[in-house]
Amino acid sequence: MTDGLTARVELRGPQTAPPQAAEPRVSPRRVRLKADGRIVEILPDGSERMFTYASAPSLVPLAAEVSSESPDNAAYARGIRARSKLTQAEFAASIGVPIETVRNWEQGKRSPRGPARALLKVIDKAPHVAFAVLRTAKAPH
Repeated sequence: MTDGLTARVELRGPQTAPPQAAEPRVSPRRVRLKADGRIVEILPDGSERMFTYASAPSLVPLAAEVSSESPDNAAYARGIRARSKLTQAEFAASIGVPIETVRNWEQGKRSPRGPARALLKVIDKAPHVAFAVLRTAKAPH
């Protein structure tokens, strides 16, 4: 069982470097995104080590770009629920997650990711539609 995403990435130097006649072949690296948000490199023997941007300097601007655009996750989750005028228990039940999940998001202990983050965005932009669809999905067929 994996606890995150695994991907193969090929790390090369900056794009501004002029192409060389005999460019050495760069072997792809396997990396995994852990549940707690850390990125680890999978070594050939199967062990893991912490991925550092020192080994991939061309990725540093991308990481800074992502973090500067993401809002404070706790305030974001709390604001969406507050605008829906639901209690934590009601909000959790309506989106199909345990109340502890909503509490953890709002207290900053966890961040909504993947499908949960997408659902929060839909609720933020069109709450009536999102909740109507969620009610329909839960209704017995």
